[in-house]
Formats: sequence, C-alpha cells, structure tokens
Amino acid sequence: MVAAALLFLLMVCSVCEKAAAERKLVYVTVLFRHGDRSPVKAYPTDPHQESAWPQGFGQLSQEGMRQHYELGHFLRNRYKEFLNESYDRHEILVRSTDYDRTLMSAEANLAGLYPPSGRQVFTPNLQWQPIPVHTVPQNAERLLSFPLNDCPRFKQLMNETEHTEEFLNVTTTYQDIIELVRNRTGLAKTTVESVWSVYDTLFCESRHNKSAPDWVTPDVMEKLRVLKDFGFQVIFGVYKQQEKSRLQGGILLGEIVKNLSKMAVSDPKQRLKLMVLSAHDTTVAALQASLNVFNGRQPPYASCHICELYRDDNGSASVSMFYRNDSTVAPYPLQLPGCSLDCPLEEFVRITKLSISEDRDKECQVPSEGREKEVIISLAVSGCLLFLLIALLLGVICWQKEPISNQGYRHVINQEVGEES
Repeated sequence: MVAAALLFLLMVCSVCEKAAAERKLVYVTVLFRHGDRSPVKAYPTDPHQESAWPQGFGQLSQEGMRQHYELGHFLRNRYKEFLNESYDRHEILVRSTDYDRTLMSAEANLAGLYPPSGRQVFTPNLQWQPIPVHTVPQNAERLLSFPLNDCPRFKQLMNETEHTEEFLNVTTTYQDIIELVRNRTGLAKTTVESVWSVYDTLFCESRHNKSAPDWVTPDVMEKLRVLKDFGFQVIFGVYKQQEKSRLQGGILLGEIVKNLSKMAVSDPKQRLKLMVLSAHDTTVAALQASLNVFNGRQPPYASCHICELYRDDNGSASVSMFYRNDSTVAPYPLQLPGCSLDCPLEEFVRITKLSISEDRDKECQVPSEGREKEVIISLAVSGCLLFLLIALLLGVICWQKEPISNQGYRHVINQEVGEES
C-alpha cells in the first residue's frame, strides 16, 4: 500500500515537472510609473516655490533615479534566463511619455537592466551604455497618458459621477478638510478631485525634508491621502467603470492584447521579447481599472505592472500578471476576474474585449438621445419664432390693405390690441 502511494506521488511529480517544462515564457510587457520627483506645482501660499527645487517642478530626483536603477536590476534578475545578458536591440523596445521624469526613469531603469560588459563597454569604469527610448510629443500621446481630454462622452460620465451618492457622501464627509485647504492654500477653488494636487505637493516636500506649515497635521495628511486615492477612483471607476475604461485605459489594454495575440503565434523571425512602457501613476491606474484589478490606491513611485505571455509545446498560450508596488517584497500576482492566475490567452482576450473599444471616436460622442432632444428643442424654438414672424408679416400686410375710410376704426382696434398685449 505504501509502495503504491509512493509510486502515485512520483507519477504526479513527474507530470507536474513535465507540465512546468512545457510552459515557456515568450514575451513580457512591463508598464511602470516614474520614480520619485519634485512637486508638479506649488499652491499660492506654499513657502517652497519652484526655486526651492534643484531642477524645478516635476523633475526626477536622485532618489527616483535610484528607484528605477533598482527596478532595472530586479528585472535583470527576474528575466536572466529569458533575456540576452547583453543589450540586443531586437529583444527590447522602450517607449516613454514625453516628460523629463519618465524619459529619465526609463534610462535609469535600462542602466540597471543592461549593464555593459565585454565589447559593449565603450569607456572603462563606466557601467552604462546608451539604449534608445522612443516617445511622441505630449500633444500626440494617445497610448500612455490618461485621462485623455478629447472625449465628450467621458466628460459627461465625469459629470454624472459627481452626482452619484458615493461622490456626494465623500464630499459631505470631507467638506471640512476641503474648506481648510481652500482657506490655507490660497486656491480659489478646491474640490474632492482637485485637493489631490495639494496632497501631492505636501507629500513631495515631506519626502525631501522640507518643513510643512502648521496647519498640515498628520490627521490632515491622512484625510488628504484618502481624498487623493478617491480622486483616482473617480476618474477610472465609481460609476460606469467599464465604459470609462473603453474610453481611457482600454486604449492601452487593446494595444497590449494585440501584441500578446501576435506574440503567441510562433514565428522564428520574431525576436522581440520585452516591451517597456515608462509612464505615470494615472497610466498604471487606467490599465488596472480596465482589467478590473485596480486596488483603488495611487500607484507609488516606480510601481510596475507586468504581463507575461507563456506558450506551451502544444501551441496554446496563457497570460500571467504581476504587480510590484513594494521593492521589499516579491511582486504579487494579479488575477483577471473570471479567469485563473495563469489565464488562457483566448479567455484573456474574451474577458478584456468588454473594456476595449472598437471605435472610440464614435463612443466618445454624446449619446444620440441627448442630441435628439437638443434637435427637437431647437426645432421647436425655431418653429415658434417662424410662426411669430409670419403672423407679424400677415398683420403688416393686412394693415396696409385696409381702406382709408376705416382708418379711425382701425386706430381703435390697434389701441385695444396694444392694451391687451
């Protein structure tokens, strides 16, 4: 009996090992937020204006450089059996938004991912080599910068979100802190959605050991943090999340799914293995919201969303996702709702299709019902004006055709009409 049990156990282990050996990593997409930076802006009464920061507002700090250099090392260790040890331009493609902090984050990351060795060392004692980072102008960015403000329907959804019970409850609950920020910062207008910028400024200043005003207590910072996180939820969720995703993060998700489907087909000529995307907290949140795996909190500096594509010997493919938002622990797996952790590609495509628009320009238009109402109202108003104009013209014509002998009587009628009106 014991021998039979041992034999069965060995058979199970053998099958598991064989299954593991058959599953081969073939392609990876990595999306990360830039590293630590200076504030994007200061509020009017802020004692630390732009001159207080070495490179000005919105710039990557040395701490941010270190964060991405460390993330690059992590990626090197994670994929040391997958990627070539030295840089190979056919294996990796890097794209960044056109901001100094994201471009520099990508470069710092690549320094950790591909330290030069052998023939790639072009200057002794310099553990760095130039690797291309591609970008497009900010006004042309449609893949990595969210939320996009070119969509009337999304603006309508945001307006409707502000009238939801959840939004109104949060506004009421934190009205005191919203008013405090307005009174203390000199800002003309503060809302649930706008106070995040004040928190961001104060957070950046605290990380760089700059003194805070007396009104910024730990309790105030905690309340502002809650509002900041809620601001992310408002943009990408709270109300009609899937439709918002189709108009925002679904754009990036659609591109990732398209690449996964392409890479799942075995092609000896296809040498690309790693797609690196350097962007922002809103980019990571937008993608995760479209996948319905967003945890509702602002992605921290150098946080990293990983999509890994595996192919089996029988030709089937699967997708595994991971999120690294803490450099002290291993990335934790993300499970696409409705699928397993190792999600079959065909299921991944089927489930995510609901968050990807096939015609975003069309979906961005305000729903036809609203336009029809506007047209009906416009036609009704135009019809009334036309009717009054015709009546006025007929009245003038009739007045001109009346006999001169009736002028006195006509004068009395006009007077009565004038009194009635």
